[in-house]
Amino acid sequence: MNMKIPYALPSITDLEISYATDAAANGWGQSCYSYIERFEKQFAEHLGVRHAIATSSCTGAMHLGLAGLGIGNGDEVILADTNWIATVAPIVHAGAIPIFVDVRADTWCISVESLEAAISPQTRAIVATHLYGNLADLDQIIEIGHRHGIHVIEDAAEAIGSSYHGSAAGSRGYFGTFSFHGTKTVTTGEGGMWVSNDSDLFERVLALSNHGRDKNEWRQFVPRYIGFKFKMSNIQAALGCAQIERISELVARKKQILEYYRDRLGDLPGASMNPLQEGCSNGAWMPTIRLEGYGPNIAEILGASLTEAGIDARPFFPPLSSLEMFEARPENVTARQLAQESINLPSFHDMTETQMDVICEVVEGVAATSGQEGEVGFS
Repeated sequence: MNMKIPYALPSITDLEISYATDAAANGWGQSCYSYIERFEKQFAEHLGVRHAIATSSCTGAMHLGLAGLGIGNGDEVILADTNWIATVAPIVHAGAIPIFVDVRADTWCISVESLEAAISPQTRAIVATHLYGNLADLDQIIEIGHRHGIHVIEDAAEAIGSSYHGSAAGSRGYFGTFSFHGTKTVTTGEGGMWVSNDSDLFERVLALSNHGRDKNEWRQFVPRYIGFKFKMSNIQAALGCAQIERISELVARKKQILEYYRDRLGDLPGASMNPLQEGCSNGAWMPTIRLEGYGPNIAEILGASLTEAGIDARPFFPPLSSLEMFEARPENVTARQLAQESINLPSFHDMTETQMDVICEVVEGVAATSGQEGEVGFS
């Protein structure tokens, strides 16, 4: 059926259209990288980092970063079991071994206790994924990394607009990655960004991103490495330039929508939403509700009810270890429970209060008829 309420839509104004039109009309020859370079500079300044490389996707950015670190066969990379496949795919393609660990019940991000217990002599990197705008415990994770000599990577694909004790998400790891998919707060249609404060790593990754060619090599067809082609197009970057100029507006609207849901649904018995973490700011990319105590099928029941009402329901990420291509990790109990009890709610810039009310009514109705375990229901 045709969905009446999508889970995400971009906000495209005359500014985005004018920049993209200019790139299409004039961004060729010597100007073919003009918007790319401008977008990289604007994004680095916004984030407070030294270096940024615009890529074709966040997945590509992660792949480049791993290659820049020399991660390969037999190396282990630790990451949260609650994750999208795009985070682990580059690890597998690099020939490394992903080690899935459990997540915290309150932030839904990687558990530092599980992380430290999983460290082995083969561990080369830790990926701290900031889920749905929620923030991983960066201070503790970075301290663990320093203590063991392991690089910490920030997967900030979903965390534009989030900040951890004054630092923008994605800015504190050895490198960070971002997504500009059409569902994200800032979009270029498809696309991503690799960021870092380490200049040596930046030079390696920059060369790897363009077929291994060194930027100072005048013989343009003599690469230094066997690299990749993960560049963003100039037209995509033009969209990004407009979006980054509007980022305060875009993030503020996301936060408004999350707070509307929280005010309306937060008092339901057993309900919790994206956490309010002390000293942190949640960019609120994807409002998510968890209904504890309603049985293991509540997310499925709620998803079916939202779909029936014409609302584009988005499932919570299942544990990566539950997928057939990976070894099961039954000890990651919280990751499994979250997937059974949680669902993402629609959020987009031009969303109306009426649309949010319709969504909330469905959630309230499912909660009332399902009831927490041991209850008939509640009013």
